Amino acid sequence: MNGHGSARLGGISLDGVSSPCSDDPFGALTVLLVPGIQDSGPEHWQSCWRQRHPHWLRITQRNWQDPDLDGWVAAIRRELGEQRSRLLLIGHSFGALSSWYFASQFPSVVAGVVLVAPAEPVRFELEERILATPLPVPSLLFASHNDPLLAFSRARYWAQAWGSELVDVGEGGHINAQSGFGAWPHGLQRIGQFARELNPGPARGLF
Repeated sequence: MNGHGSARLGGISLDGVSSPCSDDPFGALTVLLVPGIQDSGPEHWQSCWRQRHPHWLRITQRNWQDPDLDGWVAAIRRELGEQRSRLLLIGHSFGALSSWYFASQFPSVVAGVVLVAPAEPVRFELEERILATPLPVPSLLFASHNDPLLAFSRARYWAQAWGSELVDVGEGGHINAQSGFGAWPHGLQRIGQFARELNPGPARGLF
């Protein structure tokens, strides 16, 4: 399920390493990784993917313990700097909620959003900010049947409300290193397919 093996598909190795003769599925997009509370450790798929794609961006913060939505959004804005290509956000847990909120506020900057194991908004008293309304950009939501932070029935609800394509990973816990999602090549492959369908044109005014 979490696929630690390696294979090739369409010139892209499933461990996320592009073959020399293939195009990059992420093309001209700016890819930004958004970890959740406590950051993502070295064995987490976000860290593994950043090692394989060192040009990808990743937010940094002084305080990873406080679930502050505005703080996460500010970290995204800081990391973007002077980027001019449109953004693919890949968020996990609270980082997925922050990615959703950023995309809802700045859709002209965002090409698409990947929401991996988003936490239930009410857990962080965000029900008045993370709303059951469609995102203005394409989105992909990965969910597990035994995620302690979001029941699968609620994942289906949010995917429908947000207009997200739902990807069922089965019994995958919180889709993190603790539940066996390290390199997670199949997740990277699926996100690569999603990225190919996005419009990578220039951001229409950053902020």
